[in-house]
Amino acid sequence: MTSFAPDSLVLNRKLPLWYQVSQSLRASILGRAPEASLRLPTEEKLAQHYGVSVLTMRQALKELEEEGLISRHRRRGTFIEPGARRGAPRRLLGSIDAIVAQQSGERTTVLGHGPEPVPVELAEHFPGAAEVVVYRRLRCDGDSGEPTNWAENALHPDVAAGLDIADLERWPMTKVLRDALGVRISRITDTVEARLADPRTAELLGVPLLSPILHYTGVTYDETGRVVDVARIRYRGDRFSFSVTVDAADRA
Repeated sequence: MTSFAPDSLVLNRKLPLWYQVSQSLRASILGRAPEASLRLPTEEKLAQHYGVSVLTMRQALKELEEEGLISRHRRRGTFIEPGARRGAPRRLLGSIDAIVAQQSGERTTVLGHGPEPVPVELAEHFPGAAEVVVYRRLRCDGDSGEPTNWAENALHPDVAAGLDIADLERWPMTKVLRDALGVRISRITDTVEARLADPRTAELLGVPLLSPILHYTGVTYDETGRVVDVARIRYRGDRFSFSVTVDAADRA
């Protein structure tokens, strides 16, 4: 059995450390290999791995325990819940690892990909470009197989040139861009709005036509300020909610 090993994390000192650690560990848990061990390393080893204090690690684990992803047993250790629910609320708090965590833990099918003229509604993000490469994916719950969301990603052709489709079936696009393609992501802007399911969305997600959905748009910028990816994701409205946490120190 393959032992469980969490992904690495570059900490952002402007955000709560426990939150960043919990989101990184959440993504690792939901994206783990099926044969990986369900037992997590000790608090001390996890704290050392992430470069944080044991107290911070304990707070991160508490967050995952409250979400139902892990269970903690005195003297036995901490274990991943094999039937953990993957439709928990998405929390937006300005972390790249949080974005990865939001997109992890589901079975992904690539519906199609290829170059297309830049959509009119995306022209402002790709000035001067005639084409983008669009990837369409359907995500389903890892346990039930029920469709949960479907995504369209529009990438600059030079970025898409190095993309391996097999990576998209394993990882979220943000992780592929950062870890597989080496894109230095400077920021991602998120927009979430309520919409009604169009015929394509209703068919893919198995919901009635014009039923409520959550429409997410994420614009990813590299270190030069160029937009490298625009993601448009349609979530089933009965499976997801989004919450935003604002730290009191950030208020004017």
